[in-house]
Amino acid sequence: MTSPIIGFICGSLRAGSMNKSLTNDLMRRFANAGAQTRRLDLGDYDLPIYHGDLQQPAGVKRLSADMRACRGIVIISPEYNGSLPALLKNAIDWVSTAGRDPFTQPAYGIASCTPGALCGIMVLRELNYILTRIGADVVPVHVGVGFGEDAFDEQGVLTSQASSERADLMVKRLLNQIEITADS
Repeated sequence: MTSPIIGFICGSLRAGSMNKSLTNDLMRRFANAGAQTRRLDLGDYDLPIYHGDLQQPAGVKRLSADMRACRGIVIISPEYNGSLPALLKNAIDWVSTAGRDPFTQPAYGIASCTPGALCGIMVLRELNYILTRIGADVVPVHVGVGFGEDAFDEQGVLTSQASSERADLMVKRLLNQIEITADS
């Protein structure tokens, strides 16, 4: 089997985002495990606010195709007021209008990094619910990183042992799930 392509969607566009740091760390872990990695930057797709009367924009078609080209997708999201950011929810809503394949074909992993102690548990729960509701196969190991300002070293490596172990376990589970679906 060729090495699978894993796409990474970060729910934050901010340059200094701790969730971008987590994205980079997870991309490194997947590459070290033999996967190809691809960043799917939501800022590159020109997605207007979802409106049912609008025709599907070209950016939605491109994002949908880019997601389908991946064997796995990891969504990394900040937690805003106990939920996911509007940018990410908007992208999910738009892509779901392009059919279920971008959600049912790849396997999914989810992760969050927050400044507080709760590690994004609310956004992880919300993401898991939304993704499984639309048919995604979300691996049961989620990565939550608390106290994000202090969670990475100077090289951007996750330093929390518990979060690092969860990240490694998610990588293993997602790659195993991809292998299982390839064999069936």
